[in-house]
Amino acid sequence: MFTNVNFTLFTFVNLKIEYILISQTHIKEDRISGRYITLDHILPILKSYSDIFDISVIGSSEKGVDIPMVTLGSGPEKVLAWSQMHGNESTTTKAVMDLLAFVAQKEDYQNEVTDFLSKFTLYIIPILNPDGAAAYTRVNANGVDLNRDAQQLSQKESKALRAAFNIVKPDLCLNLHDQRTIYGISSKKTATVSFLAPAADKERTVNNTRTIAMKHISRMFDALDEEIPGQIGRYDDGFNINCVGDTFTNLGVPTILFEAGHFSKDYQREITRGLIFKALLVLFNISERKNKTPNSSYQSIPENDKSFCDIVLRDVLLENSSKTQNIAIQYIEVLKNEKIEFVPTILELDSKLKGHREISCEGDVIVFNNTKNLSFNENIKKAYNKTKEIELTLRIS
Repeated sequence: MFTNVNFTLFTFVNLKIEYILISQTHIKEDRISGRYITLDHILPILKSYSDIFDISVIGSSEKGVDIPMVTLGSGPEKVLAWSQMHGNESTTTKAVMDLLAFVAQKEDYQNEVTDFLSKFTLYIIPILNPDGAAAYTRVNANGVDLNRDAQQLSQKESKALRAAFNIVKPDLCLNLHDQRTIYGISSKKTATVSFLAPAADKERTVNNTRTIAMKHISRMFDALDEEIPGQIGRYDDGFNINCVGDTFTNLGVPTILFEAGHFSKDYQREITRGLIFKALLVLFNISERKNKTPNSSYQSIPENDKSFCDIVLRDVLLENSSKTQNIAIQYIEVLKNEKIEFVPTILELDSKLKGHREISCEGDVIVFNNTKNLSFNENIKKAYNKTKEIELTLRIS
């Protein structure tokens, strides 16, 4: 069932997160959590809502798995949202399931919910790529990136989304994704949430369609910036007609790209989940910030940069070297026994990147051996044992 959580924004003791307050109560669907989210996880939840929301099937995956869509509300403004187009990007799926829980709950916020349902008809495809979700891969069962298939429509999942788009004729589209931990804002802070109003042409023209998306993003930026100042970015708007957001914007429908990113120590992305949930409340004017005119312009939102990695070992002395350097380490996400393991691998030597976790090695020696693993002296082993966050043996990527 769902839990009514009055925030300190998912304060988990094991994550040692001690700050960030979100003023809006978060209705959390606690039947799902973590990074590995599949249709097997959400179908029982959708079934429990069958007498509240309309649950339909818009098509099937390349492996023949039905793709469900949830319809709620009866308002004149039609919004089409889809998540897990990339199967290993599940944070926004959790957030839209939280939104369903928010609407379904009967105890609080009924005026806000009633108002929302009368103004909007929201169509949610929780998992567009069920085969990729089950395998925890970006691509579908045929190895195709669905977000590069908007023109060819070569895959069943792409055809299902386009069919839903043609039937719904939405006034707004929400393209919901996760972004990697490598992204930062002005090389200073991690990019926890990012947005994009996709371009409609190669000239990146700011037409009426894009302007609508930009205004919505500016409102969400203002709300989230109060919670995570300096941690919200926007993507470069280079035009690629093969991408779904660019295609839909080109067809005259405002589209917003959501990118759920990293927050300190939150590798399960439960905190970011709450932030995306809040952004949705702001978007649909069911938060305490309803109908506020944005203070920030879309263009003033800083662009993402690739300035981070998961771990940096500072001041390491490699064997047979006379100077210390920094080693950048990145986690590879591996599905094992229906759980995601984070395997640390060497990203680059002599790195200029910042780390979400930084460890000072103070000139200790690390040795490459014949198996291309790194070995450590006792001081470094002790440092690692203190963090309990990385393995003592690191595979070369």
